[in-house]
Amino acid sequence: MDIYRRYGPALVCKATRLLGNRDDALDVVQSLFTDLFERGVIHGTAGVPGTDAELPYLYRALTNRCLTMLRDRTTRARLLQRETPALRPVVRTRCDDHALGQDLLLKLVDRLDDQTLEVLVYRYWDDLDQTEIASVMGVSRKTVVRRMAVLRTELVALGAMSADAASRDAAGDSGHE
Repeated sequence: MDIYRRYGPALVCKATRLLGNRDDALDVVQSLFTDLFERGVIHGTAGVPGTDAELPYLYRALTNRCLTMLRDRTTRARLLQRETPALRPVVRTRCDDHALGQDLLLKLVDRLDDQTLEVLVYRYWDDLDQTEIASVMGVSRKTVVRRMAVLRTELVALGAMSADAASRDAAGDSGHE
């Protein structure tokens, strides 16, 4: 499939950054394309029919699948800890930004709704601005600003962002409206 050759490598890179594991990333990308092909969304080389926006469509679908996989991981880990306390996994801490970022994402998976998690990924992993986030998600920029406010509140509560940084970030939001 041309669409897989065209977008697959970029989607695998994105999934690897989110999931922290290339094998899981390859699985989720393959699963995405297989499901889209089976549902008739992808027809041979035509890509997503009737649109010029194949990449944003795939990008959003992949992000949601990765967030679901992360949510499933945290659910399984919680069940394992509750059911078999003696078998709790040893937590290893790495100091590189990527590991800390993924750790933060795992903490937020249960605290935020799916759309706010999407905003988190697009803003802090993919470095998209609010207008780009709104375009990818198909929502207004105002909606993104509101979700950013919820996100900042959670980041401050977890100690991942200082109150001063949150205020500066919020001032930047209102400066663009």
